[in-house]
Amino acid sequence: MKRLISCYASDAINMKMDELKNAILASEGRTILGETVVTAAPLLEGVTNAEVMSSFGADMILLNEFDVFEKKINGMEYEENPIKKIKHLIGRPIGINLEPVDESAALIDEKVNLSSGRLATVKTFCEAEKLGVDFICLTGNPSTGVSNEAINKCIDIAKKHYSGLVFAGKMHGAGMLENILDEKMILSFIDNGADGVLLPAVGTVPGINENLLSDIVRKIKNKKALVMCAIGTSQESADEGTIRLIGMSNKRVGADIHHIGDGGYGRMADPENIMALSIAVRGKRHTYFKMAQSVNR
Repeated sequence: MKRLISCYASDAINMKMDELKNAILASEGRTILGETVVTAAPLLEGVTNAEVMSSFGADMILLNEFDVFEKKINGMEYEENPIKKIKHLIGRPIGINLEPVDESAALIDEKVNLSSGRLATVKTFCEAEKLGVDFICLTGNPSTGVSNEAINKCIDIAKKHYSGLVFAGKMHGAGMLENILDEKMILSFIDNGADGVLLPAVGTVPGINENLLSDIVRKIKNKKALVMCAIGTSQESADEGTIRLIGMSNKRVGADIHHIGDGGYGRMADPENIMALSIAVRGKRHTYFKMAQSVNR
């Protein structure tokens, strides 16, 4: 068993669910996850955002707006299995978002309707399994009407039809005025089978401070689940100093995974901010190790 931060491509590319979870835990709060929107034109012509994020130090890649039936990634020629292709190119665990939309939810914004391949359903979990997706985030994009209650109801379905890691939670309101940090609800995510919980990072959502998150994170960890603290409010395109502050707050509250979102140019974080986050939480040694290694190792 290796820490994820010490893995080569050959170590990480075929990890099973338990192995990946242990590799993240063993990294002691130093795992970096980069997210990108696959329906947008990539930041750089001729290379996918997943490759750019990996080259700047990301250990895990999350593909947002990936439709498991359409299976298209902008900037890459059509592949029958683009997940397998991306893994081959970057040698990192690959995840996708699937969204448990609450049709009864009252939104404070105009609703965004999703294609069937982005919804959290039995069919999409089965397709994600066939594609070889390493982890799924049950969460909501802006104005989609994803509620905590709907997320909770999907966890058991996901675990029955999908063998990878399942993260549950919201990084922002997703168009709803509900308590994102509802402690009873969050802990029930784990009781229902979630392997990890997704939480907004300190300073990304109004009112989310270290005292509030620390208490909830401690209770999540007591239940042996992972914690992903997410920068999902477009601050991924803020200055590097802001990113460092958020990263150190993540470490103080006990995050296992530092998520940096897709709200920058090219629908990914500024590459320099991925590197700044990485250096802040684990130093140049581990950052440069990830940046320099060949996928042929």
